[in-house]
Amino acid sequence: MATMNVSLSKADEDWVEERARTDRYDTPADYVRDLIERDRIRHAKIQAMQGLVDEALASGDSEHGMSEILEIARARASALGL
Repeated sequence: MATMNVSLSKADEDWVEERARTDRYDTPADYVRDLIERDRIRHAKIQAMQGLVDEALASGDSEHGMSEILEIARARASALGL
């Protein structure tokens, strides 16, 4: 596993160490890895949702407004488990 050094403010360092102590993490590095994984999942969901919105907009379906298109995309995303 690669090592990366990151500079944190004292407040951020204290936060990470506190979270590692009080939550389910063995080390501060475990906490940071969990944050990265959660961000990856969030990013994938946003990308999938954007793809659904783009698909809906490209369909040329003029009977729906933007808010309806977003609702349709949300419903499709939910059906896909996103």
